[in-house]
Amino acid sequence: MRIGIDARELVGRPTGVGRHLSGLLAEWAADSASRVHQFLLYTHAAIPDVPEPFVVKIVPGTSGAWWQQVQLPRAVRSDQIDLFFSPQYTAPLRITAKTAVVIYDVSFAAHPEWFRFREGVRLRWLSRAAATQACAVMTISEFSRREIIEHLNVPAARIHVIPPGIPLRNTRVRSEREPKVLFVGSIFNRRHVPDLIASLSPLLRLHPEASLDIVGDNRSYPHEDLVAAIEREQLGEQITWHRYATDERLDELYSRARVFVFLSDYEGLGLTPLEALAAGVPPVLLDTPVSRETCGDAALYVPRDRPQDVRRAVEQLLFDDQARATLLAAAPGVLARYNWARAARETLQVIERC
Repeated sequence: MRIGIDARELVGRPTGVGRHLSGLLAEWAADSASRVHQFLLYTHAAIPDVPEPFVVKIVPGTSGAWWQQVQLPRAVRSDQIDLFFSPQYTAPLRITAKTAVVIYDVSFAAHPEWFRFREGVRLRWLSRAAATQACAVMTISEFSRREIIEHLNVPAARIHVIPPGIPLRNTRVRSEREPKVLFVGSIFNRRHVPDLIASLSPLLRLHPEASLDIVGDNRSYPHEDLVAAIEREQLGEQITWHRYATDERLDELYSRARVFVFLSDYEGLGLTPLEALAAGVPPVLLDTPVSRETCGDAALYVPRDRPQDVRRAVEQLLFDDQARATLLAAAPGVLARYNWARAARETLQVIERC
């Protein structure tokens, strides 16, 4: 079978979708059973370090909706693809081949107020059309499956829940970690990073040896001024915002941190809390259904709009070794659900059934 793949997210600095696709491709490259298929990776620019047996097909242009909906279909039709796999919410609609699409969450439909008007309209229209057209829709959690049924009107039988693998950070084993708190993820309004800063500032003043590292680019709408939020607390180098961190720098931050905090109202799946757990850092999470589904007994959960509870939970995990040990003891059972080999195998099985 000739399988076309939208590989735009592998160009440049891969983020969530790019990392997901990279995990699948790495497993398919290593699995001899996958070699019966031909994989064509469509992108708008060169992709570094593409393993065999993948063939890169460059369709020049910019990596937006016009490229996907107008320029890409011409190339797909000429290559006589049997199925087109899109790992990023939408798929080209003007192709005759069957399609399979991954939809991680439907925040754009469940919470349109979080998106600029044009962006929200585009995402809602294209995702609904892609999900309606697709022979299979894949997602990463039972929570997202319920949301896709409700907001995109996709029949339950066409939705397949396939949890992703979790990248194992190359963290150094440290007998003693520093009193560092870590947040990793793109900065959206629903993740309440300014609230995190305000909640933890009294704790940082009480413990001058403690610090907060924030890693992620600011993609908030309406725009949140993180620089002002940090400067307002007047804590100097105790709060550091890393707009981007290389893998090596991120490994170092994970290896030093004692607590991970992620106060998100809405996720398809909490990937960076799982990444923290895999690196030996227990998380504090906002108490939501998807947080509970993601991390189970391996996290502390705090209610919304209770900064004092956030502060107490973080303080407990910074200085109470028994509390940390209890959560980390539950981590292997949680992390066992997230495996790239299984995710790649189940994804390919869905594609083959299409």
